[in-house]
Amino acid sequence: MQKAIMLINSKLGTEEKLMQYLKEINEVKEIYLVYGVYDIIIILECDSLDALKEIRSKNINSSDNISSSITMTIR
Repeated sequence: MQKAIMLINSKLGTEEKLMQYLKEINEVKEIYLVYGVYDIIIILECDSLDALKEIRSKNINSSDNISSSITMTIR
C-alpha cells in the first residue's frame, strides 16, 4: 500500500469546487481546506507507487482548478 500527502494550490475562488471534485476520487482518503501557503491538503492511498503516479497525473493534476501541487510519499 502506498500513501502520499498532496499540498495543492487552487486557482483563485475555486477551492470549494475543487474539493468536491477531489472527494469523488476513491484514492483520496482525507481532504482538508487550509489557510496559508497551500489551499487544500489531501491524503492519498493507492496499491502501488505506479498507481499513485497515475492517479496524481491523470485524475488530480489534470484539473483546471489546480495551479500547483507538491506530492510527498509516506513510507
